[in-house]
Amino acid sequence: MLEVQHLYRSYRGIPAVEDVSFRVAPGEVVGFLGPNGAGKSTTVKIITGLLRQDDGIVRFQGRNIAEDMVSFRATLGYVPEDAHLYTYLSALEYLQLVGRLRGLTEELIERRAMNLLRLFDLDSWEHSPISLYSKGMRQRVLIAAALLHDPKLLIFDEPLSGLDVVSARLFKDLLDLLTAQGKAVLYISHVLEIVEQICSRVIVIAKGRLIADAAPSDLTKLMRLPNLESVFAQLVQQRNTRSQAEQIVKVMQGGHE
Repeated sequence: MLEVQHLYRSYRGIPAVEDVSFRVAPGEVVGFLGPNGAGKSTTVKIITGLLRQDDGIVRFQGRNIAEDMVSFRATLGYVPEDAHLYTYLSALEYLQLVGRLRGLTEELIERRAMNLLRLFDLDSWEHSPISLYSKGMRQRVLIAAALLHDPKLLIFDEPLSGLDVVSARLFKDLLDLLTAQGKAVLYISHVLEIVEQICSRVIVIAKGRLIADAAPSDLTKLMRLPNLESVFAQLVQQRNTRSQAEQIVKVMQGGHE
């Protein structure tokens, strides 16, 4: 189980995350939502060990991750929002690199990498540099790399970005099987319709603070709103985007002599 307890982090004295606490249990897909600048990225960076918190603690399976970050990362699979890949490497070389960093044997790396590339329809490109790959292909490489070492905790940040319809459907089916095996999944996305379909719980963060933690259906019933998108907009007090769009059009068309 992933346990995030009372996280606090500030930048130049301005809080980015304040007293954030939540849990992700084995076999659970938890959506992590919030508008831009809400504190999602800061929280995820702390959980993955890329950033140090000012206060609070992150535990996985009861142990403070800071005590042994190498061991924790061996249990973690992470697909970041931005595909930062070594583009001069091929997909096979990239997976080999990731496997070695995770301490897998060469034989295991080779077997899993080749099979994953085939199953993600990348085998015909396995020796081509990633610089030649489309966005969707790069995303599939990232997903394969996150799964290579059979992690117990998975963090997906906009994992469907760039994927075609078939690849997106494959990912959703894969998510069902991973959770059935007891993987804990934290799922970050702005596509609320997908979040509503696949997440058993949804956490909403705004201005660095947690403002909701419940099943999507419970949130819609509680707030008497038709869908998660409406709930999210009300919780984070989003402005009237229709009115804002109309004002933008007026500015575009105004001022002509």
